[in-house]
Amino acid sequence: MTSILMVHNAYQQRGGEDSVVDAEIQLLRSYGHKVTEYRRSNDELNRMSRSTAALQTFWSPVTAHKVAELIAIESIDLVHCHNTFPLISPAVYWAAARARVPVVQTLHNFRLICPQALMLRNGVPCEDCVGHVPWRGVMHGCYRDSIFQTGVLAAMVASHRVLGTWRKKVARYIALNEFCRQKFIEGGLPADRIMVKPNFVDAGPASLNFERSGALYVGRLSQEKGIRTLADAMRILHGRVALTVVGTGPQAELLTGLPGVTLLGALPSDQVLALMRAAQMLVLPSIWYENFPRTLVEAFGCGLPVLASRLGALAHLVEDGLNGALFEPGNSHALASAIGSLVTDPARWAQMGLAARRSYELTLTPAANYARIIEIYSEALRDNTT
Repeated sequence: MTSILMVHNAYQQRGGEDSVVDAEIQLLRSYGHKVTEYRRSNDELNRMSRSTAALQTFWSPVTAHKVAELIAIESIDLVHCHNTFPLISPAVYWAAARARVPVVQTLHNFRLICPQALMLRNGVPCEDCVGHVPWRGVMHGCYRDSIFQTGVLAAMVASHRVLGTWRKKVARYIALNEFCRQKFIEGGLPADRIMVKPNFVDAGPASLNFERSGALYVGRLSQEKGIRTLADAMRILHGRVALTVVGTGPQAELLTGLPGVTLLGALPSDQVLALMRAAQMLVLPSIWYENFPRTLVEAFGCGLPVLASRLGALAHLVEDGLNGALFEPGNSHALASAIGSLVTDPARWAQMGLAARRSYELTLTPAANYARIIEIYSEALRDNTT
């Protein structure tokens, strides 16, 4: 069995990437693989000066030493990186290369081709930095509205392009869907090393509950998620359809007090899945290029159709009229009309729910994901011996 070092820089606020890392570790261990973890947390930034944090972004001596030590002590065959920004840094790739151990990197966001990672500016998708030196992103201060912090990020990505880190030190990249794969190719990553593997969840057996009601939103309540569009749509509906909202974030106030809207805050995954088995649709009104939201996988697994923006990967993951429906991103009237169809044609949404479950069973189960990840690992290991 392959011995794997799983590497992840956790965020201060737990999100989808953290859940994906935990799920993949559990999956690999369930099949008998030895998985060693190397994690750092952005909570460490609270104890660092700005200059120290900036230097860590380029190169972390702590990471380089610790990864080399773990590879030797644990007899690691392969290093699988998730988030490395900012504390783990690209030092992890070089440490693995010195030990002649291949690296697989999952691309959870667009950090390597966009300093802000979302490819979003002024509320609309932005591709100004794709395939270019990201100076435009620096001038706009795209990351946290800070020219300095964006400049650090852009300089890190650009300097490691020059050093050949992205081309030479990563054996395989994992894009979460074909749309994102094409964007990374446009951004300069080697096409022959980017493979597609979606996220997965263990949703359990199919739900036969056809007595569903209402719409559901699960996720961060922030600008890129289209919360303003969702709030405006609910104002238009004025309580004719119930919307349950799970999550927290800076735009929670936009939904507070609206007719038909119930805010539950953050909930554990088992309660989220129970809500998905009781709702008629999951609403994904994002205005950025979502990679592969875990909530979509959970919804399909629960037989819950998805109403999503016709944008980026969502326009490919949701088959309009089959396992869900699409609407024009940012268009609150179109979203309200689609949500309102719950009232007039619930049987249609029930059929979409059956199709959503079939979509899950084809490619999004733990077994399907394990087969794909082992295929990717095998290619990385094979190339490392040639």
